[in-house]
Amino acid sequence: MKTLLHPTRAVALAFLFAIVTGTVLLLLPLSHATAGEVPWLTAFFTAVSAVCVTGLVVVDTGTYWSTFGQTVIMVLFQIGGFGMMTAATLLGLMVNRSLRLRTKLITQVETHALGLGDVSSVARLVLVTTFASECLIATLLTLRLHVSHGLPWGEAAWSGLFHAVSAFNNAGFSIYPDSLMRYAGDALILLPVMVAIIVGGIGFPVLHDLRTKWHDPRHWSLHTKLTLSATAILLVGGAATLLAMEWSNPKTLGPMSIPGKLLAAAFASVSARTAGFNAIDIGALTHESWALHYFLMFVGGGSAGTAGGVKVGTVAILLMLVVAEIRGLSDSEGFGRRVSHSAQRQAITVLVLGSAMVVVGTLFILRGSDIPTDQVIFEVISAFGTVGLSTGITADLPESGQLMLTLLMYVGRVGTITLAASLALGERRMPYRYPEEHPIVG
Repeated sequence: MKTLLHPTRAVALAFLFAIVTGTVLLLLPLSHATAGEVPWLTAFFTAVSAVCVTGLVVVDTGTYWSTFGQTVIMVLFQIGGFGMMTAATLLGLMVNRSLRLRTKLITQVETHALGLGDVSSVARLVLVTTFASECLIATLLTLRLHVSHGLPWGEAAWSGLFHAVSAFNNAGFSIYPDSLMRYAGDALILLPVMVAIIVGGIGFPVLHDLRTKWHDPRHWSLHTKLTLSATAILLVGGAATLLAMEWSNPKTLGPMSIPGKLLAAAFASVSARTAGFNAIDIGALTHESWALHYFLMFVGGGSAGTAGGVKVGTVAILLMLVVAEIRGLSDSEGFGRRVSHSAQRQAITVLVLGSAMVVVGTLFILRGSDIPTDQVIFEVISAFGTVGLSTGITADLPESGQLMLTLLMYVGRVGTITLAASLALGERRMPYRYPEEHPIVG
């Protein structure tokens, strides 16, 4: 009898296959900007970072890799953000005009479509939204870079396209060594990038809900309402907190004008939630701002989008559970809806395992290096949350530390998704129940 691969395993293996393929392509001499071989770890780390839409790098993307190598990297984070099985689904739709049940199940794992009937429409929405957004942002950036910053049309077009695709996929890769710091005061560069990050990171199920019910917010799903409200709170709260902490810092916001400070703080708040671009020097932030980034990076963006982290929906469900417990309610409620107990269990499991990965990764890297603990924590959370922000220590880590970061990036991009999906798909009713007791808590 033919053994069928579980959908969650199929997704994980698809990402692994893309990483291996990307590594092989980056090892080619054609990918290197200068003569000489590319170290295997450099190619592997870059491929993992690209496929997992993280953005952490051990070499400068713009000078180390050739145009071919940069194109490979861009294709990898496009595929990584777009989704392995979503791409396969669209290919199947174009060829057969229909989907097998198993293909729908595998795609449902990655897109978090609410029902088998939604898979095709969500997959098409992913395609249209992705390319429409990327083309629009790329056009705006190209025009701005050519007209206002004097870049030749060819260079402006390549930079605009690369950064548009990177932004929408929350990849954080930049062909500039200072990321976007050179454009820190240019709203017409940073604002389009911010829009691309938010649209890509909010999650395709939310976009699907907004597209079909945009005129009637009362009928939006609880997931959509939680994601949008939590995203707004984190973006505004993150920017306000960063302004308070960095307002007078001479190495970050201090020298900027008031509009410049507001723009840079807003961009940092948006980017910290898995995008990985920076318009101010991350290494020069205060320790309090690093701690803020720990939280924003760990939470991440919306489910089933291009963002990473444990997801805002997960944190929102846990906060609702805490509020219900404090108020003595038996159910967690929000927006006139009750959260299922299975969703609560899944949220707790994702948070606990995500926290465990961060702790294990931090301890492992600290054991093999003498880098300050706060910088290691920043790097680990950035890798697990597939953010890509760094205090500048990535290239200085020993090989074992860099390999740990690749594992964290892979788990962050694939693990929490497959975990939540496997919990949902594997849920079953037991034919018996044990006697109940109440252990002491707190």
